[in-house]
Amino acid sequence: MTEYINGVARKLNLRQQDVAAVLQLLGDGATIPFIARYRKDKTGALDEVQIQQIQDEANAQKEFAERKAFIEKTITEQGKMTETLQKKIDTATTIAELEDIYLPYKPKRKTKAQIAREHGLEPLALLLLEQGNTDLGKAAADYLNEHVKTIDEALQGARDIISEMVNEHAEVRAGMRRLFERTATVQSTVVADKEQEAIKYKDYYNFTEPISKIPSHRLLAIMRGFMEGMLRMVITPLEEDALTLAEKHFVKAGNEAGDHVKKAVRDAWRRLLHPSLESEFRVALKQKADEEAINVFSDNLRQLLLSSPLGGKRVLAIDPGYRTGCKVVNLDEQGALLKTGLIYIHEPNRLYDAEHIIRGFVHKFSPQAVAVGDGTAGRETEQFIKKLNLGLPIFLVNEDGASIYSASAIAREEFPDEDITIRGAVSIGRRLMDPLAELVKIDPKSIGVGQYQHDVNQVRLKERLDQTVISCVNTVGVNLNTASKHLLGYVSGIGPSIAENIITYRNEIGRFTNRKQLMKVPRLGTKAFEQCAGFLRIKDGDDPLDASAVHPEAYGLVAAMATDLGVETKKLIGNEELVKQLDTRKYISGTLGEHSLKDIVNELKKPGLDPRQEATQFEFAAIYGIEEVQQGMIVPGLVTNITRFGAFVDIGVKQDGLVHVSEITHKYITDPGEVLKLNQKVMVKVTGVDIPRKRITLSIKQTEEPPATKKKHEAPTPKQWNQPAPAEAKPMSMDDALQLLKGKFGK
Repeated sequence: MTEYINGVARKLNLRQQDVAAVLQLLGDGATIPFIARYRKDKTGALDEVQIQQIQDEANAQKEFAERKAFIEKTITEQGKMTETLQKKIDTATTIAELEDIYLPYKPKRKTKAQIAREHGLEPLALLLLEQGNTDLGKAAADYLNEHVKTIDEALQGARDIISEMVNEHAEVRAGMRRLFERTATVQSTVVADKEQEAIKYKDYYNFTEPISKIPSHRLLAIMRGFMEGMLRMVITPLEEDALTLAEKHFVKAGNEAGDHVKKAVRDAWRRLLHPSLESEFRVALKQKADEEAINVFSDNLRQLLLSSPLGGKRVLAIDPGYRTGCKVVNLDEQGALLKTGLIYIHEPNRLYDAEHIIRGFVHKFSPQAVAVGDGTAGRETEQFIKKLNLGLPIFLVNEDGASIYSASAIAREEFPDEDITIRGAVSIGRRLMDPLAELVKIDPKSIGVGQYQHDVNQVRLKERLDQTVISCVNTVGVNLNTASKHLLGYVSGIGPSIAENIITYRNEIGRFTNRKQLMKVPRLGTKAFEQCAGFLRIKDGDDPLDASAVHPEAYGLVAAMATDLGVETKKLIGNEELVKQLDTRKYISGTLGEHSLKDIVNELKKPGLDPRQEATQFEFAAIYGIEEVQQGMIVPGLVTNITRFGAFVDIGVKQDGLVHVSEITHKYITDPGEVLKLNQKVMVKVTGVDIPRKRITLSIKQTEEPPATKKKHEAPTPKQWNQPAPAEAKPMSMDDALQLLKGKFGK
């Protein structure tokens, strides 16, 4: 990949030496989290996003180079390569340009033009293109044969050849592509007789929007309707503009031959150029919309995975239910299952038993918090627990995907003897303790924080979401002695098979006491150790640095720092006053620069600091169903999903409400993510309730004071307050006027 250094650096506007370092490290098997965290001095402190962009761009340039080489080879083998053609290939900068150049030489199925050529009509086509004042009927008669029986057939065949020439003309295609980019629109109409069946696409029954402006969510909605056979979809500029552009290259005269060429151009546009470019732009627009939707999903997933954890505390977790009751589990500080139970809170004659069971659990296991799933019967269960006055904080926990986990092979492996509903309750409790550790066990698409996630490219979606999970896991760090194999599998340099080996070895030795023991894990070699060690934490181990993000390769440096200060290493760790006394400049070397030293010093001040804030309790308003929601209410809510068109907010009823992007803030924004984050606490005003359709519309900005706006006539400033009004103006005398003019302009 190092051959693409210059091109990648130019495209991304980065320093060549930084790009070179990244590509070299990636080529040596380093992971993106490792490079971003522990090789900052080599890369100029590029972050994960920039490193990922370098990798993606290098792959794109590699793909371009390989395609270019293939096209050159194919045309050369055909014996058709010329100096001019080679120059065009060499100056092409995009795959599309290469494909336009290659099109005339590309093997294709038998076309009308090929058949016409086989029937000997190419000379007639070239004669038409000359557009001289020729007797075309007489000229065409010379080409009649057993396959071409009439003059009209001959002229039609010649036009077919010209149409293909128009379609394969690189400049015409490039011009058409620019025309599409500038002026094409996406148009959709409802398929005849599908008005009722396609009612959810009503907004797109007669819809037009320029491709340069259409947002990703609208395009994906139209494409879904198109794929379901509910909508017709067209992407096109004005036909007159397209014909004018092509005719400029081919029509040279206003005679009979010119008229035939015009017909061929129109046929080329309608039969070849437009379908081809429409398909190309449909794919390109879909890719762009996919990427936007995937970015939204990735951003939301990152925020969800980095949600505030409660931490290692004992939890009483409840998976609510009506008919089948509420499943109750008790978890210890590590999330291990201690005891299970079942209560019925929706049957009056069983409330006493339910209260007795809960109080018994609280007495026996001393939980420090209660986690209640926010699904069906969640608010009612929360209300029941509140009335018991247990003196414990109560958290409503988002249970999206909990049922997916409960039925998964991972859950069966963890709890082979437990009912599926018990597994769900455990997952709810663990989500409160550490959202990241629990959510990595679930397919991200099941968590419910994206838009149109089932419509986008699934391979690309999985790739990006996996990258996001890996980034989050390594950002937080992993407790080597408590992590599940699923969590360990996302640590830099490990993967599923080595993670399983780590768990097996941990079970054999009881617990890890130092990072060096990782080298004894089967298949975890020197390279894997280098990549993973800094992201794995060992609390209360042999070396206090093992509980920090300081990489083992820097332990010697930390020891030297401690020696210079006249203390033991363990006395330096966590002692901010001592750390501040260090003169880090003296430790800079050829292998260790200021970026790495800064990270080490920060880590020594607060070793193993979790970047996430601790979970805090949140109270919904006392409304429990959509029937209780009334327009005009102002209530607290939690942001549960962010899309390009708005944000969804949970106000404590089963249906999340939608805050349209225009109702988020008084200032103009195009992306709700500019001002909102997942799980953010907000106050919202109910602006609409549609009970039959189970829809709630909300506004955030209507709960806030609008910013002061300048009036046409400015209000007086504080200095002007209580000042006397200006005296009434008096008319100026002629003498005064003359004096004024003399003073200004002289005599």
